[in-house]
Amino acid sequence: MSNTFKSNVSANIVTSGNTIYTCPSATQTTLIGLTLSNKSAGTVTANVYLTRSAVDYSIISNAPILTGSTLVPIGGDQKVVLQAADVLKVTTSANGSLDVIASLLEIA
Repeated sequence: MSNTFKSNVSANIVTSGNTIYTCPSATQTTLIGLTLSNKSAGTVTANVYLTRSAVDYSIISNAPILTGSTLVPIGGDQKVVLQAADVLKVTTSANGSLDVIASLLEIA
């Protein structure tokens, strides 16, 4: 088995359809950190969810992020394990308001 650390970045998150990461086949991935940064002029809300077998599972829902602030819903003691074909998604209440950084450990 090989272990590979990865960092996925996504800029200008919009209100729907933002795939941050898709777990490859024959792989398990540990999401070790997720950072959402509000770069807009006002407070926005963010949603983070995992999609497995076409079902969305909420990690955070409508979490407010003040202008110029950052939310770290995953990190420290909080980790999320992703199975093959799982999809990590983020949406926001205002188009182009968030940048996202996901830190991952892939085990294949």
